[in-house]
Amino acid sequence: MASNKPAPEAPFETDFFGVEVKTERAWEEWNPTEDSVRPVRGRHRVMKQRGGLARSSTVLGVGVIAAVGAGGMATAQSKPPVSISLPDSIADNLPDAKSLPGVGSLISDDSSDADAGNTAPLTSSTLAADTGSRPEAQGSAGEALRARILQQADQQQSEADAEAKAAAEKVAAEKAAAEAKTQQTAAETKAEAAKLAAEKAAAAKAEAERLAKLAASYALPTSSYTITSTFGEAGSMWSSGYHTGLDFAAPTGTPLKAIHSGTVKSAGWSGSYGYRTVIELDDGTELWYAHQSSISVSAGQKVSTGETIGRVGATGNVTGPHLHLEVHTPDGTGIDPMAWLRGKGLTV
Repeated sequence: MASNKPAPEAPFETDFFGVEVKTERAWEEWNPTEDSVRPVRGRHRVMKQRGGLARSSTVLGVGVIAAVGAGGMATAQSKPPVSISLPDSIADNLPDAKSLPGVGSLISDDSSDADAGNTAPLTSSTLAADTGSRPEAQGSAGEALRARILQQADQQQSEADAEAKAAAEKVAAEKAAAEAKTQQTAAETKAEAAKLAAEKAAAAKAEAERLAKLAASYALPTSSYTITSTFGEAGSMWSSGYHTGLDFAAPTGTPLKAIHSGTVKSAGWSGSYGYRTVIELDDGTELWYAHQSSISVSAGQKVSTGETIGRVGATGNVTGPHLHLEVHTPDGTGIDPMAWLRGKGLTV
């Protein structure tokens, strides 16, 4: 088998960044053989030409962009500013930073001490301004939020306390008003009762005075008697079937007096009534005195209260000596003599 020369090494060198860079070397003739094309173990690279640009140049550009991007993305809190050094051949071909859009306004020609802080890397100053990413800034924001929450909680608690206080005051006011109304009602009821009692007492007093005045002008027909029969009693001994008067039993000869002043309407015998005297009062009321043993007045005579008009007897339809007294209204209707006498203030 023919022996060939070993394959020449690729014309690459490593630059400052550890990137393989194409070097200008002379090519030698190489005839590949079975041994020379055998796969080489380990890491190897094959350079290809594309559009007249070497792959190593592309890798170099990517490395520069990555380095610049890494420097721009580093934060002031985690990493210090990264200094990038480029070969003179590349640095001379970079555009002026002031001519870049959006960057020239950030660079000032004034090199005074006041602007010394602007010489720091752009990435550092930009990220340092983002205070929200700092732990102490985040702590301050948390404290502010906590303070706002506590303030809102205090305000809500104050409002709840105020509402509870207002509700309690309203309930107390309603309770006080109800108690005052109850007391007022009780006082009014008591006053009304006292008024009614006073009116009742006044009416009773007035009635007593009236009865006393009437009693002075009215008198019982006899001073000594016993009530034996009352008005309305039923029995066969009376022709009407019931008793039409009030019986005052007394010994024969007991004096009979005029109950009230009036005029003698009739005096004499009257059948079953025996000797009877009728006195007509000024209001037309008639008083009948029956069963007398004797009569002391005559028709047309004026009599006064307490004047003797006759005596108790047993004449007519009787079973014993007594005064049979009847009271008739002006229209002739017979009424209960006991109730009429009591209405005049007399006690029977």
